[in-house]
Amino acid sequence: MIRIGQIKIEITENTTYEEEKVKKLLTFKAAKKLKIPAFDIIGIEISKHSIDARKKPLLFDVYVVDVTVRGDEGRIVKRAKDKNITVFAKKEYDFFKAAGVEPFTCDKKVVIVGAGPAGLFCGYELAKHGFKPVILERGADVDKRTEIVNSFWKDGKLNPATNVQFGEGGAGTFSDGKLNTMVKDKDGRLDRVLDIFSSHGAPGRIRYESKPHIGTDILREVVKNIRNEFISLGGEIFFESQVTDIRLDHDGSVKAAVCREKEYPCDFLVLAIGHSARDTFYMLKDLGVNMQPKPFAVGFRVEHPQSLINESQYGKRDIGALSAAPYKLTTTTSKGRGVYSFCMCPGGYVVNASSEEGMLAVNGMSYSGRDGKNANSAIIITVDPKDFGGSDVLAGVEFQRRLERKAYELAGGKIPVEYYGDFKKAVTGEDALDTEDSGLIDEHFSPQMKGSYEFSAVHEILPEELNKAFVEGMENFGKTIKGYNDNRALVSGVESRTSSPVRINRENDGFSENVKGLFPCGEGAGYAGGIMSAAMDGIRIAQLLARKAAGID
Repeated sequence: MIRIGQIKIEITENTTYEEEKVKKLLTFKAAKKLKIPAFDIIGIEISKHSIDARKKPLLFDVYVVDVTVRGDEGRIVKRAKDKNITVFAKKEYDFFKAAGVEPFTCDKKVVIVGAGPAGLFCGYELAKHGFKPVILERGADVDKRTEIVNSFWKDGKLNPATNVQFGEGGAGTFSDGKLNTMVKDKDGRLDRVLDIFSSHGAPGRIRYESKPHIGTDILREVVKNIRNEFISLGGEIFFESQVTDIRLDHDGSVKAAVCREKEYPCDFLVLAIGHSARDTFYMLKDLGVNMQPKPFAVGFRVEHPQSLINESQYGKRDIGALSAAPYKLTTTTSKGRGVYSFCMCPGGYVVNASSEEGMLAVNGMSYSGRDGKNANSAIIITVDPKDFGGSDVLAGVEFQRRLERKAYELAGGKIPVEYYGDFKKAVTGEDALDTEDSGLIDEHFSPQMKGSYEFSAVHEILPEELNKAFVEGMENFGKTIKGYNDNRALVSGVESRTSSPVRINRENDGFSENVKGLFPCGEGAGYAGGIMSAAMDGIRIAQLLARKAAGID
């Protein structure tokens, strides 16, 4: 196979992203680069796609393709004399080989707590390779969960067991479905996750887009398809089954997971609980499971008209076949705080993502079309244990709760919203940069939200130091994206669930530091940050568990 990089195609009003038409055009481009007739290319696959906007408004699609050709690959590559053309051997994923064991039949009982990406992908890989795992999920299945969440957004009545945080698919199910990750992958787990997603209903383009996303609407169906195959392979899944205790044997190893009065015996227990399972963190603390507080970030959701972002990123508002433009922003304040964009949702909605009574948290969500009028992103500030106001291992949890209570009280359970100009003036006494007459934006700034909202004093939620860091970050970002710090930008809060406030300590073999048979896994355990990294960690734990089940290490 030959890999060809840097194939550029100008984006025009006639640009299409229908895969077969794109492949046909790329075939001719590839043949020209290889200096061979197009009919000598007998197969072509897109490996990567990105957009080059360095000369905006002149935009280019940039592709990397893998082609199969008639003739001697080495000779063709040598004759092409192009540093972007190489002979390429694609690695094939093998679960048992990655685990370092020969295929075997396992009779060990495996229970997985949580059906988010970490738990679901761990269970799927185990079931696919001869195990019979049981998944216990505290929330409802994705169809019932969607009904409950939509009802909450309409009437404000929270179901603490099933909500944006809890239920089949995890917190990512009600998000943008972003599948990009910064995790380095030399073991093929990233490609494996994308393969599983795409073979269960996700668009094929997620395999090669530089910033792939599914969208919450499609992701829900994909999650259900993965679950159905998991069951067909011999796995079992029980919804509305919160684990309230863990039984330990006389030697301190796991014996069973307890859901109210029912016990599920197990030799191995995978703890893929998600970053919002606060009651479970307290249960683990009482059991004496080794944990430690960890840094995370808190802040607000910020909304702008999507056209402002399109103009900044693409140089034009009318983007034709292009998807709504994303952005990524980061800065360090004069006090050394990191401030950055997180979970940016082009054409998306700010959503009420609460999971506890009397507290309010927000998140961002996009549908697959990303066709909403606003862009939103969390703008968050780094915090660490010295900010939490206590030395307890779960001080970060209580820090989150204090912020969420303030957010809830501000608007009586509705999402509190404030114009950035008012926020800045309250924090610094200075007016925000007035760009209202710049001509950049003609759309009216108004919230696009799931759940009721009310204009309130959002600046009262965070401590003063964090508020100042937020304003400094917004002003810096206004230098990168013109109009970002516009008076009319919408600030809502509180964004408090960016990652787990604790880490459940584990050894290199995947086991808990002090509980034999317990595998902390995914985002809630402190080892992931997003759908992809959580799913990849789930697969890693499945492989480590297979080694243990085979009697290795």
